[in-house]
Amino acid sequence: MKTMTFAGAIEDALMKAMSDDPRVVIFGEDVQALRMNLYAKFGEMRVRPTPISESAFLGAAVTAAMAGLRPVVEIMMIDFVAVAIDALVNQAAKLEVFSGGRWKAPMVVRASCGGGYGDGGQHEQTLWGWLAQVPGMKVVVPSNPADAGGLMLSAIEDEGPVLFMEHKLLADYWIDALANAGRINLEYDIPEAGARGEVPKTWEPIPIGEAKMLRDGDDLTMVSLGVSVHRCLQAAEELAKSGVHAGVIDLRTVTPLDTDAICRAVEKTDRLLVVDEDYKHFSLSGELAAIVLEAGLGAKFARVCVEDTIPFDRRREAQALPNVPRIVEAATKLVSR
Repeated sequence: MKTMTFAGAIEDALMKAMSDDPRVVIFGEDVQALRMNLYAKFGEMRVRPTPISESAFLGAAVTAAMAGLRPVVEIMMIDFVAVAIDALVNQAAKLEVFSGGRWKAPMVVRASCGGGYGDGGQHEQTLWGWLAQVPGMKVVVPSNPADAGGLMLSAIEDEGPVLFMEHKLLADYWIDALANAGRINLEYDIPEAGARGEVPKTWEPIPIGEAKMLRDGDDLTMVSLGVSVHRCLQAAEELAKSGVHAGVIDLRTVTPLDTDAICRAVEKTDRLLVVDEDYKHFSLSGELAAIVLEAGLGAKFARVCVEDTIPFDRRREAQALPNVPRIVEAATKLVSR
């Protein structure tokens, strides 16, 4: 095994995919600088810088996918997908159904997401619950380098649109960019195991829609994804000191959801705690509660989510996002019920 950073693993997987398949191309703002190694190897015809117009280059990617290419479109922050939502929601996601299977849109939309670095509520959202509501869309949220690389290969090979979302606190180039912007005196709660870790010698696709049990437990099941997975693992260690044994599941994908893995774990513990950096209302956390109830499991349920617009102030932001104290408190209350 070798070790890589989270962002390095994604780029390494992209290097393999682009070397193996000449149809794979990259679109996006400043990609010649952000993906310098790929640009140097494959040139501007396959690593294509675009104007600052997400609606234009996402729309171009849909037609490129229809014409036989496999574009990886980079949107700098998932918040900005709102200005290009028509191409994604009304075109790419519906293309196969509306054409009776004659047309498909095999494309990846790669976007950073998440908070914890003081950039305000219009730059730190995750929005995966909102976007996953659209039929025909797959949403992938890895939490570590090995999953990031393997899931990127699967996303590229998929025959429909896939949103590939990477949390900024896991991507070293984001932290470097923040430091270069003058935020040198700020500290970030970066999960070490998520930002750097072991990866396979040779990349293989990881199936989209398979969750991963990271820690077994008898007292409750914690389900999460992205950075919050690491917060859950840390919280589980804290809970173990008081005799509470918590299991932790990394969803890895929002859609399709691995409902079997979730229900098996909840059937064992009879308690489900969802830790989600997305909004609480009309959300992934609510969907997981519905899945458990529809499976006939009368489990006790709680969630730790973002309740409202993420504040710009760092102290209030830290309180608004899922953190270890909030998770421990919610888990303790759940077990005591």
